[in-house]
Amino acid sequence: MNKLLVFCLFFSQYAFAQTITLEQVQQKAKQQYPLIKQKGLVKQVKDISIENLRKGFLPQLSLSGQATYQSEVTTVKIPFPGVNIEPLSKDQYKLVADVNQMIYDGGLLKQQTAMQQVNAEVEDQKIEVELYKLNERINQVYLSILYIDEQLKQTELVRKDLETGLKKIEAQVNGGVAFKSNLNLLKAELLKIDQRIIELQSTRTGLLDVLTLFTGENYIPSTQLEKPVVQSPAYDATVSRPEINLFQKQQQLLGVQNNLIKAKNLPKTSFFFQGGYGRPGLNFLENKFATYYVTGVRFNWAFGGLYTAKKEKELIGLNQQIIAVQQDVFLLNTNTQLKQQQAEIDKIKQLISKDNEIIDLRIKVKEAANAQLENGVITANDYLREVNAEDQARQTLILHQLQLLQAQINYQTIKGK
Repeated sequence: MNKLLVFCLFFSQYAFAQTITLEQVQQKAKQQYPLIKQKGLVKQVKDISIENLRKGFLPQLSLSGQATYQSEVTTVKIPFPGVNIEPLSKDQYKLVADVNQMIYDGGLLKQQTAMQQVNAEVEDQKIEVELYKLNERINQVYLSILYIDEQLKQTELVRKDLETGLKKIEAQVNGGVAFKSNLNLLKAELLKIDQRIIELQSTRTGLLDVLTLFTGENYIPSTQLEKPVVQSPAYDATVSRPEINLFQKQQQLLGVQNNLIKAKNLPKTSFFFQGGYGRPGLNFLENKFATYYVTGVRFNWAFGGLYTAKKEKELIGLNQQIIAVQQDVFLLNTNTQLKQQQAEIDKIKQLISKDNEIIDLRIKVKEAANAQLENGVITANDYLREVNAEDQARQTLILHQLQLLQAQINYQTIKGK
């Protein structure tokens, strides 16, 4: 009854076990990574900056005033019959409200807005580059768990072989044709298998905890990881990494800066209206407080920027060349890594082929040893040696299979797929 209960609990644990994929873990890790919050902040900075820039075409209002006292004022000393011109007061007052409406700014607002937009895209792409690096860390942990799972499966196979040998030795000991020391030898090896399972399961739980930290999901020991299916593609120099997009955005930003230099040095036109109150008003011959206004169109063309415009454009051109060189270096290094991974994939495939041949031979040797053990031709130690040899061959195959999978995933990651 107790065995049935244990079996039911074991079965229910794995029957309803959570199954996850590498893509799911990568996506959740990206969503939970603290750096993802910076993308929203970059967007807010961009929106606020553009909103402030657009207000540059709203009417600009200014208010100014002054009160002065001067030692002398203009007087008219030419006598006119019947006309008495009162001299101006030495204390004078002025309060002026100025409204200025931009009509044409040479495209400055358009280029400044474009610069804020592209600059935000550059910062956003930098975040994408950092988030992409997260995949490498997730891949390493995920594949380590898969490797442990394969080791656990192989450990169970070894246990079955040892238990088979143990039953045969027990029968021989009971029949008086074998020493009990042979029986104890296999029992000791079974205990070592238990230790090995404890170590593997403990390491697996620790790695699942790491994935939990990255993703925010609760991965329990019964969580099953789906083995990725990755095709081994032929070598292709095409790279679609986020770094390529970053280089392109940086080049685009420099192009906008070049346009901004042109816009700054173009003429500006605006409409203005001034309303004032003071003494004297616009009529300087009337020594009294009066209201007045002046309106019209302003034209402004500052030539100071033309002195440095040529050099500023040269600097932008040099920066564009620097980015182009950085992109070439990145592509060279990336393609070098792709070549190395492709060579690694080809090598491991050949090793796996030899592993399978070795395992086939080891199985035959173990089966022969099994029969010899049953007939009492060899000792338990001899049988154990052959079981361990097959186990070692299978462990090597498992290692190579995971190395192949890792090399294939690395190839895709380096390529940007």
